[in-house]
Amino acid sequence: MELICYLSNGYPTIAESIVIADIYAQAGCDAIEVDFPGRNPYLESEYIAGRMARALENCGDYDAYMEGIAKIKAKQPALHFIQLLYEDTLREIGYERFLEFCEKNELRDLILVGQKDDHINKRLMKDAIRVSCYVRFELKHEEVEQAKNSNGFVYMQAKPAAGKTNEGSLKDRIAYLRRQGISRPVYCGVGIHSPEDVTMAKEAGADGIFVGSSILKLHHDHDALIRTIRDFKARC
Repeated sequence: MELICYLSNGYPTIAESIVIADIYAQAGCDAIEVDFPGRNPYLESEYIAGRMARALENCGDYDAYMEGIAKIKAKQPALHFIQLLYEDTLREIGYERFLEFCEKNELRDLILVGQKDDHINKRLMKDAIRVSCYVRFELKHEEVEQAKNSNGFVYMQAKPAAGKTNEGSLKDRIAYLRRQGISRPVYCGVGIHSPEDVTMAKEAGADGIFVGSSILKLHHDHDALIRTIRDFKARC
C-alpha cells in the first residue's frame, strides 16, 4: 500500500518545499501529493488554505511553482507524484502550458478541484492525464458515476465527516466500488491521522493512503517528521 505525503508547495518558500520533499523521500514515502496554491482555495480546510495564502504572498508566479516541482521530480525520480490544483489555477497557467509541463516532467496523475463543468476533465483525459475523482464516504451516486467514467485513481474519503454517521465500513465502500467495475487504484484520505488509521485502510483494501496535516504540522521538526512518516510507512 502506497504512503502518499502531502506537500504544501511554496510554504513558506519554494526552496523550503524542495527540502521537505527530500525529507519525505528519506523517510520512505512512496508518493508525494504536491499542490499549486490556489488564489481562492474554497474547498480546503482553514489550515491548508492559510498555507496556500502564505505561499502566494511569498511568490505569486506559477511558473516558479512548476520549476520547483520539476526540481523535486528530477531529484526524486523513483517517487510517484500526484499534482493538485484548482481549475482556476490551470486556466491562469494556460492549458497548453500546463500540459507541456506535465509531459516534459512525466507527471500524469492529477487531482483537479473547483471544476465548473466536465469540459477540462474530458480534455485532460483525452490528453492522457489521469484525473482522479473524489468519492465521499456516503457514496453519492453522482460521484461514483464520475469515478466509473474517469481514468485516474479514486480518492476515497476514509471516514465520515464530523457529526455524520454512516452504516458500514471503509471496507464496505471499497468493495462496493470494485463491484461497480472500478479496477483503478483506490487511495484513501480525509481522516487518516494515525498509524492505526493506516492499518484500518490497509485492511479495508485501499491501494494507498494520503497523509496531510499530521505531517505538515511537523515541518519545523525534521527528526519528528521522519519518525512519523516511518511509523506510517511501517503500517503500509
